[in-house]
Amino acid sequence: MLDLSRLDLEEIATALEDQTYYDHRWLIDPRTGEILFWTTDGGVDGRTPVDLDDLDLVGIDPLPSSVWYRDMVDFAEGISDAAVGRRLARAIQGRGAFRRFKNTLHEEYPHLLPAWHAFRDARSRRRAVEWLVDNSLIDDETGERCMVEHPDPDLP
Repeated sequence: MLDLSRLDLEEIATALEDQTYYDHRWLIDPRTGEILFWTTDGGVDGRTPVDLDDLDLVGIDPLPSSVWYRDMVDFAEGISDAAVGRRLARAIQGRGAFRRFKNTLHEEYPHLLPAWHAFRDARSRRRAVEWLVDNSLIDDETGERCMVEHPDPDLP
């Protein structure tokens, strides 16, 4: 089992969110917890192509975009100002929801950006921990403790 305190949860979260899966992969060394970035042309060192099957590493597959979309829904629903919540909910309807949500926050509600980042970061960290537990890289008890210690922050 890996030591959770030595793992880069932010980097694992980035890998779980990365939807551009066609010519690269995020990997984790199950012995050390080191996160590696593999490409078809440069392998893991950036210079030596290597087949993924030849590596003794665990692939970090991205989570579906619906998981990340849910964060926007929950954030919009959790905002205490009902008018702002409705505006954010409208922004995420249909294609381009992620871009519209970001633009709406930046252009209309920049004061909510710190709350959004804290909310999203907490969710991302917990997803990284869930992924580690699901892949037997940390034990269930450690994962559960981390989840309890890192709840969603209060929203304005």
